[in-house]
Amino acid sequence: MSAALDPRPRFRRMQVQDLVWVMQIEPEIYTHPWTLVNFQDALLAGYSCWVMDCAGCPCGYGVLMLGVGEAHLLNISVAGASQRRGLGRALIEHLRGVAQGYGAERMLLEVRPSNAAARALYDSTGFMPIGLRPGYYPACGGREDALVLEWAL
Repeated sequence: MSAALDPRPRFRRMQVQDLVWVMQIEPEIYTHPWTLVNFQDALLAGYSCWVMDCAGCPCGYGVLMLGVGEAHLLNISVAGASQRRGLGRALIEHLRGVAQGYGAERMLLEVRPSNAAARALYDSTGFMPIGLRPGYYPACGGREDALVLEWAL
């Protein structure tokens, strides 16, 4: 019998105690991270908040706002040490399943045009550009537009 941990990611609902770990990861991977209050508000509002565990340790998380007929992906993050292993795709697929389970017909998100890695991931999973939000994101020395993407579920 092997004592090796299952390498497949597992998904569980985010709990308040997960925010300690989440707040360590956010500033490591984003120049303008969400705040603790952003995550607390998402949990309090009842958004669909998830943690992805890999080999028994947290490695990513996502926040999904569900509405009538659609889901809005507000935050999707994979810890820097766990990136480039297909985990972002696994997290998106999980969140897609959650959205479909709630009857969503489409998923929306915003992404920085400068975030080439995220854009490539979203393109490869079926997201399509549908709009632009000028000056949406804070950026070093000003603001950055957001591309609005949609994925028909």
